[in-house]
Amino acid sequence: MEPSTEAKLTVYFDEPFWVGVFEDLDGKKLSVCKVVFGAEPTDAEIYAFILKYFNHLRFSPPVRTEIRHKADNPKRRQRNAQKQLEKSGVGTKSQQALQKQYEENKLERKQRSREQREAEKRRLFELKQHKRKEKHRGH
Repeated sequence: MEPSTEAKLTVYFDEPFWVGVFEDLDGKKLSVCKVVFGAEPTDAEIYAFILKYFNHLRFSPPVRTEIRHKADNPKRRQRNAQKQLEKSGVGTKSQQALQKQYEENKLERKQRSREQREAEKRRLFELKQHKRKEKHRGH
């Protein structure tokens, strides 16, 4: 059986903004990306967003997930579609993937700010040393 690729977008209201969660299921790996829309987007705006920005979205690292196949009964599919429309929010696997992405971004940001702080300290130290040498240069 060949692995399948599936993409899903869930749009929900998370006070005070509308949020979209893109889920990309590739085989048994789930990656997610959270996008804040602001005002309630129309279907046309969502479609235009997908066409314009989908390639630039930063998805989380993949999380292994189990895929459960259910019976292909049309009534069951209709009930599941209705449940998904009523259900607000995101699945727990998606939340885990978003949390993992958030943690990685946080570590990356800490690293970058630490490097900037150290570079600024070095620059100030070198400036101070240069000023000290300038004071003694004329004597």
